Amino acid sequence: MIISRTPHRISFFGGGTDYPEYFLEHGGKVLGAAIDKYCYLSLRKLPPYFEHKHRLVYSKMENVNTIDEIVHPAVRETLRYLNIDYGVSVHHDGDIPARSGMGSSSAFTVGILNSLHALNGKMVSREELTREAICVEQELIRESVGSQDQVFAAHGGFNVVEFLQNGEIFVEPIIMTSERLKAFGSRLMLFFTGLSRTASDIASDKIKNIPNNSQSLSRMKNLVDEAYKIIISPKRNLSEFGELMNETWELKKNLSDKISNPKIEEMHETAMQNGAIGGKLCGAGGGGFMLLYVEPDNQQKVKDVLKDYLHVPFGFDFDGSKIIVYKPS
Repeated sequence: MIISRTPHRISFFGGGTDYPEYFLEHGGKVLGAAIDKYCYLSLRKLPPYFEHKHRLVYSKMENVNTIDEIVHPAVRETLRYLNIDYGVSVHHDGDIPARSGMGSSSAFTVGILNSLHALNGKMVSREELTREAICVEQELIRESVGSQDQVFAAHGGFNVVEFLQNGEIFVEPIIMTSERLKAFGSRLMLFFTGLSRTASDIASDKIKNIPNNSQSLSRMKNLVDEAYKIIISPKRNLSEFGELMNETWELKKNLSDKISNPKIEEMHETAMQNGAIGGKLCGAGGGGFMLLYVEPDNQQKVKDVLKDYLHVPFGFDFDGSKIIVYKPS
């Protein structure tokens, strides 16, 4: 039995510049963090005396005899990619629902890659996990996804990630004192909008609009450096970070008319009128989770006015995808 634990992520700045359609021409950069909400996968080799060769249990159950019959795209393409010729049983359990803007699809892909490598007796690097997950999602499944989710799922941490025009990816951990990191984290609030959406649908629209949005994307990329300077400079007020979140949210809405809607706008405006300094949706948009920057004295007020939305406390994860049970026999 192999059990892996892979973190979800929150995105602060630069989302949209991590699509290869953009960064291979202009270069991209994001600032984000892995959080302590996880995708758990348990895998084992399935003995040959069952009527089926593979069993998958997620929001559905699949009992199949060939890889081609598998409906779940990440499982199917990962088994093909790694040339798995034995039967497997895969069980998924997650802290965050799918289609919620927290990188759940990439956490699953990174997790199953890590688990299958472990089942084969191989330990792989974070860089290799990132590269393989991007290949599976972008080249094999052919989903319209960016490249930051796979990085945070594999690496964990609070990072600036740079995407070079030659395709290379550099991960730079943000170095700050534990006191400042604690102060920063204590000012972040996460609320579930109750709206789910398929990220690739919105992403496809954003990718189609990239030629018309180069100015917005360039500014969004520049905000990464501005936010980074605030975070690492002890004399800068952290509230400046929250103010930049509002700016990137306004820019993000220019990328597609599917990113926001009246319910989301009302939620954001209500939070701002009751003490939030900044806020934005995580992920592609259209629903999922709203991330807010709120000073501690105003947090109860924000919770009260957003009482119809689920508040999800969280912390940061610095481990990345991890094998937490290893009993391959």
